Amino acid sequence: MKILILGAGKMGRFFADTLSFHHDVCLFDTDPKQLRFVYNAIRTTDLEEVKTFEPELMINAVTIKYTIEAFKTVIPYLPKNCILSDIASVKTGLKEFYETCGFRYVSTHPMFGPTFASLSDLSTQSAIIIKESDFLGKAFFKDVYSSLRLKIFEYSFEKHDQTTAYSLSIPFASTLVFGSVMRHQEAPGTTFKRHMAIAQGLMSEDDYLLQEILFNPFAPEQLEKIREKLGYLLEIVKDKDAEKMQTFLRTVRKNLE
Repeated sequence: MKILILGAGKMGRFFADTLSFHHDVCLFDTDPKQLRFVYNAIRTTDLEEVKTFEPELMINAVTIKYTIEAFKTVIPYLPKNCILSDIASVKTGLKEFYETCGFRYVSTHPMFGPTFASLSDLSTQSAIIIKESDFLGKAFFKDVYSSLRLKIFEYSFEKHDQTTAYSLSIPFASTLVFGSVMRHQEAPGTTFKRHMAIAQGLMSEDDYLLQEILFNPFAPEQLEKIREKLGYLLEIVKDKDAEKMQTFLRTVRKNLE
């Protein structure tokens, strides 16, 4: 299959590396510096070359801020039989775009990132494929994700955003709060250092990605839960209520089982 990938960021290069051994891959980016270390694929900054390539599938891997804009820019250079796809972590606005674009589409979300996941072993990671997607597009990504040993789930657009609000906004918000009260430690403990490593990894991500994860329409409900539980824990600590603390800890351990 001839596959066009938009965006030579971390995930764009990952997909190019993964797919280029079994498919003809063209990687497009407006910044030629991003294409320097790409191999086994066509590298281009020229949309006319994209047109000549005639892709059968396009994977939009640009930063989430520009996902729909990138689609609109490239669509005039695509053949009508090309299947559009995205790997966006928040699907807000994409359902409406796909329904009016005139192309078949498949929307997925690999639930891992190069910052934290070991790309050499993704067997503990997951991927979501959107139910409303084109049958052939879904079949293609099921094969790709299965070959990476990912656990695959099929959700609607709405359920996807509900799921990511829970699985991403809670750890993102908790880590941001941890970082916001940070001060230098001369002798940090093990737990502190682990939290620090997570915070530093998170802050290496694109700012707009962090923003969009937290601006997910379903995120405020999850953040309210954090505030509620933190308030309750603060009361326990202020009152030095050992009985309530033991109950709280038992609940946490049960949740983590």
